[in-house]
Amino acid sequence: MNRFILLLFIGIIGCGNPQKSDEKENNSETETVKTEVKDSIIHADEKHFKSLRQLTFGGDNAEAYWSFDDNKLVFQVTNPSWELDCDQIFYFDWQNDDLKANKPMMVSTGEGRTTCSYFLPGDTTIVYASTHLADKACPPVPERREDGKYVWPIYQGFDIFVADLKGNIKKQLTNESGYDAEATVSPKGDKIVFTSMRTGDLELFTCDIDGGNVKQITNELGYDGGAFFSPDGTKLIFRSSRPKTEEEVKEYKDLLAVGLVKPTDMELYICNADGSDLRQLTDLGQANWCPFFHPSGEKVIFASNHSSKRGFPFNLYMINLDGTGLEKVTHDDTFDAFPVFSNNGKYLVFSSNRFNGGTRETNLFVAEWQD
Repeated sequence: MNRFILLLFIGIIGCGNPQKSDEKENNSETETVKTEVKDSIIHADEKHFKSLRQLTFGGDNAEAYWSFDDNKLVFQVTNPSWELDCDQIFYFDWQNDDLKANKPMMVSTGEGRTTCSYFLPGDTTIVYASTHLADKACPPVPERREDGKYVWPIYQGFDIFVADLKGNIKKQLTNESGYDAEATVSPKGDKIVFTSMRTGDLELFTCDIDGGNVKQITNELGYDGGAFFSPDGTKLIFRSSRPKTEEEVKEYKDLLAVGLVKPTDMELYICNADGSDLRQLTDLGQANWCPFFHPSGEKVIFASNHSSKRGFPFNLYMINLDGTGLEKVTHDDTFDAFPVFSNNGKYLVFSSNRFNGGTRETNLFVAEWQD
């Protein structure tokens, strides 16, 4: 469901993309990668990017996650040229497939709205959330509110499914009433973490790979979501908007009662995989979200607009697990988000509006990472 935050901040706020596409292409190839190479799309001071390659070319592409062997990426996309009215799930071989020329394989049903796909151990099945059982049509996107608040829908029809690489649904992991989504898998291959409304609030839960042994991880009022395991599977990092004042609590409850949350004020929290030792990691203000552990397990990379005056741009940052050493990773004037390190630690995939010709297209990029 992270995808809606991108739509809210890019679509509703209408943050334009003043930079025009760079028409010059660098046709050189590195290693065996056959995707387009355009190192000119690295902005000044992006020192962690040894190289940067654009993987998608058109539409809204987001939340790309690696297979366990790092050979494939699964992601969600809305693309009019693919006749998609709302997000569906696709996967591809990022080193060999040309998404400018060919449409990748869709693994969702093509019905309802989908979100948050992730490879399961063995790389032959994928877990993702979908509303297709509740309604085959795309659910409505909230209209702009008269009070000017930016809101994000919590579709009650979301449930979590497992599908094979041909799109055949093999299992339904959740069947509780209300929202179940945002599932990600431990690098150890033994656990899934997801967000659920089954208690009446948006809390984190874990379960075994087969959906059994469900355990509640968080239990404080507020939206807890977008959780990821640390490389060793012992910790969880996630975003949260936890109301504190009486006014904030009322606003949160009132919005949630009509299936909405306000995603403009979020901080990062960290805890052990069983929910113990929970603590707030950031206190930056505005929206800090889509966190992911650095391969060392000692830092977290995330997207933030905390230094922005108009709600954008969003850039990527890193921070130590003790809250020190905040470092700006990308230096874009539009939108960079959804950073995910490959399992081998060599690459970072993320979504960006950079160099999209002044459109609102959001594409996937993969960076060759250097510390």
